[in-house]
Amino acid sequence: MAERRVRVRFAPSPTGPLHIGGVRTALYNYLFARQHGGDLIFRIEDTDSNRFVPGAEDYIIESFKWLGIKFDEGVSFGGNHGPYRQSERREIYKKYVKQLLDTDKAYIAFDTPEELDAKRQEIPNFQYDAQTRGLMRNSLTMPAEEVERLINEGHQYVVRFKIEPGRDVLVNDIIRGEVSINSSILDDKVLYKSADELPTYHLANIVDDHLMEVSHVIRGEEWLPSAPLHVLLYEAFGWADTMPTFAHLPLLLKPVGNGKLSKRDGDKLGFPVFPLEWHDPKSGEISSGYREKGYLPQAVVNFLALLGWNPGTEQEVLSMEELIQLFDLSKCSKAGAKFDYVKGVWFNHQYLLKQTDEEWTPAFDKILKENGIESTPAKEAQVVSMMKQKVVEYQDNLSGQIKKRNISFVSDLWPLCKFFFVAPDSFDKEDKFIKKNWKENAAADMTELAALLEGLDDFSVEGQKQVVDAWAEQTGKKPWNAWRVCLVGAGQGPDMYELAAFLGKEETLARMKNAIATLG
Repeated sequence: MAERRVRVRFAPSPTGPLHIGGVRTALYNYLFARQHGGDLIFRIEDTDSNRFVPGAEDYIIESFKWLGIKFDEGVSFGGNHGPYRQSERREIYKKYVKQLLDTDKAYIAFDTPEELDAKRQEIPNFQYDAQTRGLMRNSLTMPAEEVERLINEGHQYVVRFKIEPGRDVLVNDIIRGEVSINSSILDDKVLYKSADELPTYHLANIVDDHLMEVSHVIRGEEWLPSAPLHVLLYEAFGWADTMPTFAHLPLLLKPVGNGKLSKRDGDKLGFPVFPLEWHDPKSGEISSGYREKGYLPQAVVNFLALLGWNPGTEQEVLSMEELIQLFDLSKCSKAGAKFDYVKGVWFNHQYLLKQTDEEWTPAFDKILKENGIESTPAKEAQVVSMMKQKVVEYQDNLSGQIKKRNISFVSDLWPLCKFFFVAPDSFDKEDKFIKKNWKENAAADMTELAALLEGLDDFSVEGQKQVVDAWAEQTGKKPWNAWRVCLVGAGQGPDMYELAAFLGKEETLARMKNAIATLG
């Protein structure tokens, strides 16, 4: 028998923005497919029409384009197994619902929500199953003529899967090994609803996975309880030989405390849980996204790949090509993975440093324009070159303390380099740096240095350094910090010669004269 082609799928519901946990699931599917030379299918699960949110599908597709996760077929990508939206596959599902009914693997139930609620009140821990189905209004307890009459009269009904109790159902999982669940604890799940003529998740996914020749189902741990039901459905259809291999991924957990990662955690600690910014069409609420926060897509991919999986080496910074080569589902953790958002910032810093100065400039130029600054790419690249290795202060949302870290986002540059483009217009005489370095002789020293600089024809770093170093050595003066006060107005910035060369002679002298006049 020929080896089966690897085909995996990612099937989100268009009910809102794509959660970062869903992004990781799609990424693992992508890495697995690419490693095995297989296919990645993009399917939309929209059988629950009440939860549909306009714009969500486009948002999901745009997210994957930004991240560089490419699909081989599916919604908006084409392919030979379409349609790929479940809402467009109604007639296909009806055929398989009929097959289950005809083979006595499923039955029709007319119980109303009120009747079900009453039964829940009557029986503690009520479950619609082999023990209780005989007490309910369904095709197993009603004459066939009455069932037909109710259907013809338009009474709403559901189709339930008929699960036989007392059997150990085995699920072979790449990550968790063999999982055994007794069928007696499973309820007769609803597979189809006449109200909208659509199947539920359970039936639609089994039919789609089979018809689209899916070889592996890689999904979140939260779907593990559904796996035995899906095994039984494959058997009921006679498809046991083509049943996919399962892999249930560990949950993404809160950075602090217990439980699954939520949007509230991100809001509280100041990190996004969505790949792109999301504008809720119903509430108008805007949720932050990794792209808009300044993360690089390669950094997000690398960060997510190592949440719940590791290659077994010390290497952390891994390109997409390296991830594809090293990825191994069997090395995924069974336990949930804490969402270390600080590590995500570290990854972004690593990938920013891999970029050339010129690659920083589009994002930097946008920030400058937002602050009313017009510059040139060449000038912006110069600033990036001088400042990208600096350290920035930030408030840690967990402890509330002011901490320091390397520049990890292009947006970190602005507070550190505003002085490149805007001259200090005032000086705080109580500022520690100014107080310490603007002594009684500072104005005289700066006047002397300004005169020296004014006489230079060559204002390059080398031209300044040659003359000013000689003057400092001859006079014993140490003008550097007072000069920084003049040009920056604070104790920050690059080498003074580099800064003055960037500003140019005219701007440098103007700032010095202003500081001398203001500080005295």
